[in-house]
Amino acid sequence: MNILVYFLTAIACYVLAFRYYSRFISRALGVQPNRPTPAVEINDGKDFVPTRPSVLFAHHYSTIAGAGPIVGPALGMLYGIGPAWLWLVLGAIFFGAVHDFVALFASIRERGNSMAQIAKKALGPTGFLLFIAFTIVLIVLVTSAFLSLTAVSLTSLWPLDKLGLGPGQHLLRTTVVNGQEMGIIGGIASTSVIVITLCAPFLGFLVLKRQIKTWLAYMIAFVIGGMSIWIGFHIPVALPPKIWMWIIAIYTLVASGAPVWFILQPRDFVNVQILYFGMAAMIAGVLIAGAQGLAVNAPLTNFAVGTAKMGPVWPFLFITIACGAISGFHALVSGGTSSKQLAKESQARVIGYGGMLLESVLAILVLVAIGSAISYREYLDITWPNIGSGNPILAFALSMGHLLNTAMGIPIAAGTVFGILTVEGFLITTLDSAVRLNRYLFEELWNTILPHPPAIMMKFWFNSGISVLLMLILAMSNGYKLIWPLFGSTNQLLAALTLIAVTVWLHRAGKSSWFTLIPAAIMICTTIVALGYYLFVKYLPSGNILLAVTDILLLALALGVLVLSIREFIYSRIHYNSSTAL
Repeated sequence: MNILVYFLTAIACYVLAFRYYSRFISRALGVQPNRPTPAVEINDGKDFVPTRPSVLFAHHYSTIAGAGPIVGPALGMLYGIGPAWLWLVLGAIFFGAVHDFVALFASIRERGNSMAQIAKKALGPTGFLLFIAFTIVLIVLVTSAFLSLTAVSLTSLWPLDKLGLGPGQHLLRTTVVNGQEMGIIGGIASTSVIVITLCAPFLGFLVLKRQIKTWLAYMIAFVIGGMSIWIGFHIPVALPPKIWMWIIAIYTLVASGAPVWFILQPRDFVNVQILYFGMAAMIAGVLIAGAQGLAVNAPLTNFAVGTAKMGPVWPFLFITIACGAISGFHALVSGGTSSKQLAKESQARVIGYGGMLLESVLAILVLVAIGSAISYREYLDITWPNIGSGNPILAFALSMGHLLNTAMGIPIAAGTVFGILTVEGFLITTLDSAVRLNRYLFEELWNTILPHPPAIMMKFWFNSGISVLLMLILAMSNGYKLIWPLFGSTNQLLAALTLIAVTVWLHRAGKSSWFTLIPAAIMICTTIVALGYYLFVKYLPSGNILLAVTDILLLALALGVLVLSIREFIYSRIHYNSSTAL
C-alpha cells in the first residue's frame, strides 16, 4: 500500500480530533481564558515564568518527544505496520492527548502543583505517598533507558558503502572497525549537542532579560543550530558510551538546579528548530516519494516474530509504542514545568492536546519511513539483531536518509546524519527535564514524611544527585532492551493512574469524567498484565533481581493507588457536594 494512505489518513484523523474532540473536552473541563494562571500569579522568575506560547510549546514538545516517538514505533514495527498504525492514531486521539490536556489543566487549577499533589487532594495522604513513590521509580526508569539510548546513538557508526559513500569521500570523518571503514555518524550529533548547550544561556538572556522579538529569537536559534551541525561535521566528538553516561549525568545534575530560562528553555528552543526542520523534511519526503509510488514493504501484521522476540501483541505492542500514543511521563512535564509557564488557560488545549497530536505525527512519520525506505530484513538486523543490543535510533536515521534520497536525491549519508541530529538534542532535553522533575518530587516527599526536613534535603544537588545516581546505576547495569519493556509498562501505568486521579478530581468537582475513566480502565488492565508477564516470564527465570524487585514494587504501588481510587470514587459519589466544584 502507498505510504500516502497511511500518512494522510492519520493527519485527517488528527485534524478532526483537534477541531472537535479537544474543544468538547475544553468545554467539559470549564477552561476560562481570562482566569489568572500560576505563572502569572506567582511569577518567581525561576520556576514560575509566564512564557510566550511559541517558546513554551517548543519546550513542552521537545521535552515530551525525546526518543519515545522514535524508539517506540521503531520497536513496535516488529508486530507489523498495521497494528502499530492503529494504536498510534486511536491511542493519541482518545488516550494520550486527553491525558496530556487534562493533566495540564488540573495542574494549572492546583497552582502548578505536580500530579502527586493532585493525587493527594483526590486520594488523600496515602494516595500521595503511593503516587509519588511510583512516579519517582518511573522517572529513574525513564532516565536510565534514555541515558542508555543516548550513549548508544552518540557513538553510532555505519559502513561507508551502505551510506552511498566511497573511500575517498570528504563528507564524514571515518574510523576502521574490523577492517571496514565506518562513517562517524553519532559524533556529529555529539558536537551539535555540546555547542547548543553552551550557547543556550546566551539565547536565554536575550529572550527573557532583553525581551527580543520572537522572530529574532527564531533566527538566532536557527543560526545556533546550523552552526552546531557545521562544527559537528568538522569536529565530531567520539567518546566511549560509558564516558558519555558520566558526562551527561554530571550535566543533568548541574542543569536541574539552574533557572529554566538559563538552559532548559533556550536549549529546547534551539533543539526544536532542528526537530521542526526534520519533521518538515520527512513530511516532504513522504509526500514526494508517495506521489512517486513508494509503498510500504513491511508486513501488515507479524505477530509470530513479534511474540517470539518481545511477547504477545497485547499487551506489549501497547506498552512498547508509548510516547506516540500515550505516556505518563507527559503528565510529569505538564505538572512539573509547563503548568508553571502557561500564561493563559486557553493555551492549555494547544500545548496539551495539540502537543500530543504533533508527537504522534512524528511517530507516524517514523513508522512510515522505516516501513518503506529500508527493507524489513535490514530493519530486523539493525533493531533486533541476534547478537548485540541493537540501535533503533540508527534504524530511524537510515530510513530517513533513504527516504530523502528517494524523494529528493539528497545523499543517503547527509539524510542519515540529519536523522541522528533530529533525535539527539531531545534525548538530552528529556534527561535534564526528568531529573529536574525528580528533584521536585523528592522535595515534596521529604516535606510530607518529615515534619521538619533537614536543610540539606531541600538542596537541589541532594535531590537531583539521588536521581542521577540511581539513573547511572540502572543504565550501566542494564541495556535499554532490558529497561524499555519495564519503562514502557511503568510509563503507561503512570498514565493510567494519572487518568484515575484526575477522574476522581473531576468527579469531586461535579464535572463529566467518562473521557478519562474509559482510557484509564483500559490502560490499567494492559499495564498490570505486562508487568506480571515480565516478572514471571522474563525477570525471575533469568535471575535479574534488580528488575524483578522494581517490577514487584511497581505492581504493589499501582494496586494501592487503584484501591484508593475506587474507594474515593465511590465515597465522593455518595457524599458529593456541589460546593466543591472548581
